[in-house]
Amino acid sequence: MKKVRLGVIGIGNMGTFHARSALEGKIPGCELAAVCDADPDALKKFGEVKGFTDSAELIRSGTVDAVLVATPHYGHTTIGIDALENGLHLLLEKPISVHKADCERLIAARKKNPELVFAAMFNQRTVPSYRKVRDLIKNGELGEIRRINWIITTWFRTEHYYASGGWRATWSGEGGGVLLNQCPHQLDLFQWIFGMPARVTSHCGFGKFHNIEVEDDVTAYLEYADGTTAVFVTNTGESPGTNRLEAVGERGRLVIENEQLHFLRNEVPMSEFRRTSDKAFAKPPVWDISIPVTEEAGQQHNVITSNFVDAILNGTDLIAPAEEGIHSVELANAMLYSAFQDKTVELPLDGAAYEAVLQEKIKNSTFRKQEPAKKGDEDLSASFNG
Repeated sequence: MKKVRLGVIGIGNMGTFHARSALEGKIPGCELAAVCDADPDALKKFGEVKGFTDSAELIRSGTVDAVLVATPHYGHTTIGIDALENGLHLLLEKPISVHKADCERLIAARKKNPELVFAAMFNQRTVPSYRKVRDLIKNGELGEIRRINWIITTWFRTEHYYASGGWRATWSGEGGGVLLNQCPHQLDLFQWIFGMPARVTSHCGFGKFHNIEVEDDVTAYLEYADGTTAVFVTNTGESPGTNRLEAVGERGRLVIENEQLHFLRNEVPMSEFRRTSDKAFAKPPVWDISIPVTEEAGQQHNVITSNFVDAILNGTDLIAPAEEGIHSVELANAMLYSAFQDKTVELPLDGAAYEAVLQEKIKNSTFRKQEPAKKGDEDLSASFNG
């Protein structure tokens, strides 16, 4: 295979971005061979590219070698499994599924077809500041981690946003709110950098800021098996908002805020200093280290897609294997499950139990959305993933 023939399923905002990147030659070794959307009008913007209104038809057409799925969330599982079972390489937008049990179904389909490349659009893994933090922690520069705090409240959304699609912010259409739509990247980075916690206690506001039935405000407390604790805070009702990740370890404190990385490093590990100091109010001397980070704006998604294509053509290791996407979904599910049950949830999460509770939420929902936005809000179409 000299070029990967790519099909993009779901031509909303992100799907359009991915399709245009392939069409305009921004993905080496890739050609846009087909697009698919339930709305025939969405296909018109791609002119001569073969268009489908049914994903099953595209998948069986012989037109493509791989598909990128950017539909509303539940479609990631059903369309993804169909693609894998029909021999197509698969790149999924985030989250890979709505709940853990569906993630397990996707992963099982991939295990039956191990030759296929299966990746997730976790483009934040390409951000140099997050990569550097992960390297510093994995290499022991911060020592044993004691506390983690991530405040990510830069997701402000209007009522117009939520009214722009019938699937948005509903249990039946989206399967959740800020945790399932806006925060999968941060939850993925959280587990990628720090690993998975042992317990989750969460408080959620459901429709706290908006006329929606799902969560738009979350404060979660996470406990790790080694005693490390973490707090994760997010919402879609705060402006201007904050994006600050802080990690404290034996050797100091790392902070990323406004994409800037700052490291205060203890000259002596804090536990050692606490044991050995003969002064009552002394603190370990610190080195104030600023770590320069340069970023290439706008390339993160294309880096993931290019890596996916390179893995198909040359066997390159994936930046974001989709199997790892189950962890961010499990974290989101655990935070919601804890809020539903008003208790601490132990991990690993019982995926079947959470799925049953979610189905009850869907079955018993009496929520009615506002009138949808007027036609013409193309960037907020039903296939939009974000």
